[in-house]
Amino acid sequence: MQGNLPPEAQEKLEQLQDLQETAQEVAVQKEEAETQLSESRTALDELEDIDEDTVMYREVGELLVETDYDEAKDDLEETVNDLEIRVETLDKQEERVQEQFEELQEELQEMLGGGGGGGPMGGGMGPGGA
Repeated sequence: MQGNLPPEAQEKLEQLQDLQETAQEVAVQKEEAETQLSESRTALDELEDIDEDTVMYREVGELLVETDYDEAKDDLEETVNDLEIRVETLDKQEERVQEQFEELQEELQEMLGGGGGGGPMGGGMGPGGA
């Protein structure tokens, strides 16, 4: 087992790397959604303190378009709801990716003879550091 990894182990290692990239992408998406959710909740809270007759504008592309209180509130509530669902979905996706990663990691360790325990660097039978 010195030198190159067996083809099956190499395939598992590539799958682990793909899962790691996926996990990073999901984490970035989740962070962005959480930021947008926080901003939308803050805007909704601020809206509660505004008189309903106040003239308001919302961004539509590069333009500011006049809107009324009820429409602004409805839009913000819908945005908050959508973002809560998005964050929840990304949470679940993050958990699934983590579980898949751990399973693959265990399979790879067993393939390389590390079966019982310790980390990927544990024991003298592994291929070295990776």
